Amino acid sequence: MLFAPCLVLATVGAAPVELHPDNPRIFLFRGKPTVLIGSTEHYGAVLNLDFDYHPYLETLAADGLNLTRTFSGGYREVPSSFGIKHNTLAPQPDRFCCPWPRTGQAGAHDGLGKFDLSRYDDAYFARLKDFLTEAGRRGIVVEYTFFCPLYDESLWQVSPMQAGNNVQGIGSFASTELYTLRHPELTAVQEAFVRKVVAELAGFDNLYYEICNEPYFGGITLEWQAHIAQVIADAEAGLPARHLIAQNIANGSAKVGQPIPEVSIFNYHYASPPVAVAQNWALNRPIGFDETGFRGSEDRTYRAEGWEFLLAGGSVFDHLDYSFTPEQEDGTAKAEAPGGGSPALRKQLALLKRCLEGLDLVRARPLPGWVVGPLDAGLHVRAFGVAGEAYLAYLRAEHGLPAPVTLSVELPQGTWQAEWLDPRTGAEAGRAEVVSTGGPAVIQAPAFGEDLALRLARQG
Repeated sequence: MLFAPCLVLATVGAAPVELHPDNPRIFLFRGKPTVLIGSTEHYGAVLNLDFDYHPYLETLAADGLNLTRTFSGGYREVPSSFGIKHNTLAPQPDRFCCPWPRTGQAGAHDGLGKFDLSRYDDAYFARLKDFLTEAGRRGIVVEYTFFCPLYDESLWQVSPMQAGNNVQGIGSFASTELYTLRHPELTAVQEAFVRKVVAELAGFDNLYYEICNEPYFGGITLEWQAHIAQVIADAEAGLPARHLIAQNIANGSAKVGQPIPEVSIFNYHYASPPVAVAQNWALNRPIGFDETGFRGSEDRTYRAEGWEFLLAGGSVFDHLDYSFTPEQEDGTAKAEAPGGGSPALRKQLALLKRCLEGLDLVRARPLPGWVVGPLDAGLHVRAFGVAGEAYLAYLRAEHGLPAPVTLSVELPQGTWQAEWLDPRTGAEAGRAEVVSTGGPAVIQAPAFGEDLALRLARQG
């Protein structure tokens, strides 16, 4: 793929995405309170030269989303990894765009030349900067993930940091020691790489860093994660602006006991139900649902995860979307992987984003006690908003509710306008005026199948 390396950044001088000063559980991006919602290809947009990221980013922007996640190239997969067909993280060896350049010295496990861990590939950084520039022009924030564990021996065999694959011969130990502080010569390579990236990307506002994907696998130590976070912070210390740093905490949920001081975003994978948000509310920082999957391919599964996580108070939802492939970068492929993704789902997530943006995000909070009456069996309700002013609620039925539903909610005195939306299509499913005398008020919902959204605002 041909592209023109950017000479002038589209966002030079702009403050990077940051914690909102009046509500540090959400973001401030280009002057606006922001939550980040994405539907991300399998993280290989930069490292896979067969993936044209221009239609990919254009699709995300057209669908109304504002986040993507990309891996650095320090890690790659092989075609057999995780049962993923058309895996963007598994480029052909000669199409792997790596931060470190190949050399003429033969002998790498993939049949090509070994990597030189003392130098960097200019073409890689040109491609990375172009990716960030194109994303920035479309209002898309990029989560750049530095490292990733080696889940099995096949991945260690193709890693540039494995001794047989680099001219320095660094990495002659088990893969479980890769991301520890036990090998100073390797730690020095990782530190230098982090500093190089930070220097190259200093001017981008649509960027934050994640230390490591799923560091709870592969022997990765908390001490090493804290060290890398400190390297990022130190590398930015002399720069005009600093980027946020994210840490991937757990699959599912876990309470953060002693947060790394440099970390501002706490990411979880497969975080359904959204227990992690309430567990870590006291951190007063953004909580992210950073990867979905392994629950089939139906849109409704991941649509519900997004609504429930963000209405619980999360600030990042990044769906892993397997409909983006190197052959169909516009996101129209059939997902053939342990997850889902589709054009319809992306539009459903965009509706969620618009509904959230219709609230005062700085003041909005989860409202777990809003529903005060009993619920029908199999009905789940989450509410979010500014109590006494505006509410956004999500109703999910486990098996479908063909009859109308009655909700008893805590509502201040006044006249309210209720608007029901179909989260699948965005179509209006009904309107009603609700008059409350103060205290519990009854709201009648229309019959629905899978789920239903409610926007409720005071009139006048």
